[in-house]
Amino acid sequence: MRTVAVVGASLAGLSAARSLRRQGYDGRLVVIGDELHRPYDRPPLSKEFLSGVLGERDLALETDGEDLRAEWLLGTRAVGLDARERTVRLADGGSVRADGIVIATGAAARQLPGSEGLAGVHVLRTLDDARALRDELAQGGRLVVIGGGFIGAEVASTASALGLDVTVVEAAPTPLAGPLGEEMGRIVSALHADHGVRLLCGVGVKGLSGEARVDAVLLEDGRTVPADIVVVGVGARPCVEWLEGSGVALDNGVTCGADGRTSLAGVVAVGDCASWYDPRAGHHRRVEHWTGAQERPAAAVAALLAGGAVEPGVPRPPYFWSDQYGVKIQFAGHAAGADSVTIEQGAADDRDVLAVYRRAGHPVAVLGMNQPRLFTRWRKQLAATP
Repeated sequence: MRTVAVVGASLAGLSAARSLRRQGYDGRLVVIGDELHRPYDRPPLSKEFLSGVLGERDLALETDGEDLRAEWLLGTRAVGLDARERTVRLADGGSVRADGIVIATGAAARQLPGSEGLAGVHVLRTLDDARALRDELAQGGRLVVIGGGFIGAEVASTASALGLDVTVVEAAPTPLAGPLGEEMGRIVSALHADHGVRLLCGVGVKGLSGEARVDAVLLEDGRTVPADIVVVGVGARPCVEWLEGSGVALDNGVTCGADGRTSLAGVVAVGDCASWYDPRAGHHRRVEHWTGAQERPAAAVAALLAGGAVEPGVPRPPYFWSDQYGVKIQFAGHAAGADSVTIEQGAADDRDVLAVYRRAGHPVAVLGMNQPRLFTRWRKQLAATP
């Protein structure tokens, strides 16, 4: 391979570029990113950056003096892939021809239909999103967060600490039931009430009201929640539309093998846009977590440079963390499919627990709330379980 193009300049793309150099690739390396910013860390955007504890320079993912000998094409969006010509087409009319291609275009925040052009309505995915929201939160007022997932909960926690009046609206009966299950979802989401944040569950959003600027959230049950600021946290969609018609198999992201290889030779995918085959589960999963974006590119790059299948090994169970209201929440594994969950340490009322999820008596996931040492021990045990 004489040229490799990495399409996506966030954590997964940077990890892929690093892996290429570490694994001995010394050819031309082109990194394409639709944002103007150099690679930055996203988890602090809803927490330390939003609160002002961290500045933009603190988010940098590249180390001082790091030189990957790459050509950086930033502020340039990929709009197509010509498999026959091995060419990535760009929105500015340019193109990059490459022998190997790493797809790392990530995911984009889902918008609330009808909210376009209404001031005071935000999503939170990028540094620019976080800048705009931080400026508004500094003015104070009433914040409504639509969506009680981890991003929404972190924004609510940060805004509450800044002194805003905060309401979280969640369509599901129990927030976080998807990743954590009903029982533990209730325990974790109770942190909102513990800190004076209103949580409205089991009700959808009908729309927003306001002329030039939002002034309320309209609920499907007829209630109206006044709002000066609204944050929409209803999930993300994989950024793969630019690959339509390219021959790359798509199904809720880029369909990949257990080593990141796609349906096209010489093309691999990593990060939030990639749906990797999970040998533990026996099906494909798209994992939107920081650790996956950091760890999995090494296997994909190995397959790319080898020109075919390599033995990727069984990936570690997915891991993510969240910081809410001063509580460190850690989770590893998959709650779906567990037939029991038990609290092994601590008490739910104290929000200080270590819970283990089991299927047929075997641990398949673990949740920790302010239990970092015990959680780490259980996480290692999960990784060692075939």
